Amino acid sequence: MTRSAHLSPFRTYRASRHFDLVSFQLVIEETDLWVAAQEDLGAPMADQVRLLRGQIKTYAAVHPEFLTSLEPLEAGPGAPEIIRRMCRAGTMTGVGPMAAVAGTLSQLLAEHFHERSPDLMIENGGDTYLFSTRDRHIGILNMPDQAVRLCVPVAAGDFPCSFCASSATIGHSLSFGKADLVVVRSKDAALADAAATALANALTGAHAMDAVLAQAQKWEPLGLDGVFTQCEGKIGVWGKMQLAVI
Repeated sequence: MTRSAHLSPFRTYRASRHFDLVSFQLVIEETDLWVAAQEDLGAPMADQVRLLRGQIKTYAAVHPEFLTSLEPLEAGPGAPEIIRRMCRAGTMTGVGPMAAVAGTLSQLLAEHFHERSPDLMIENGGDTYLFSTRDRHIGILNMPDQAVRLCVPVAAGDFPCSFCASSATIGHSLSFGKADLVVVRSKDAALADAAATALANALTGAHAMDAVLAQAQKWEPLGLDGVFTQCEGKIGVWGKMQLAVI
């Protein structure tokens, strides 16, 4: 079963399907999720999204800089888990906490519903967290002119994991670079999301790609597993990002 969904012109990748799973879209205010699971979790997941968004809004009402800072912030005393994860990821990569919001939300939702659905994919505006009991191919780049997609094969034993993306040319993300696409792989979606933003900011042209890949490698001890970059016709790959075409 698949619900009809509004497909943003920036999210044509959502045309893909996982035929062994139920897929559905969930939109609550700015949060726009695409989910593949073993059952339709739309109603309880919507409640959890509202809870997490409420925690962010409540925290931001007391700490308004949390929503706008482009620099790392420390989480205040008693901050909820979603705030702590976002602040920690921003501190590790030198960006503001909101750079990690989509990936953090995806992972917290996946962790919450994993027992109900051992196979579960939650994609939040290009930032994805996945559990799987079988091998999967995770798409990272559509190539419509050639009717193919670049994917990263992931073995069942390597889940859970996240793939988070940032771009200066696709979608609405704030970026200070010129990256067509940066995709970061990590077990920690908050880290992957923040790192994707930081690396995309640093990718100011194809000439900067080697430096960006070197920076990604420096973050390997923090938990980065791989990165894919594309800018001005040049592609760079480091780490666990073996590419396949389907």
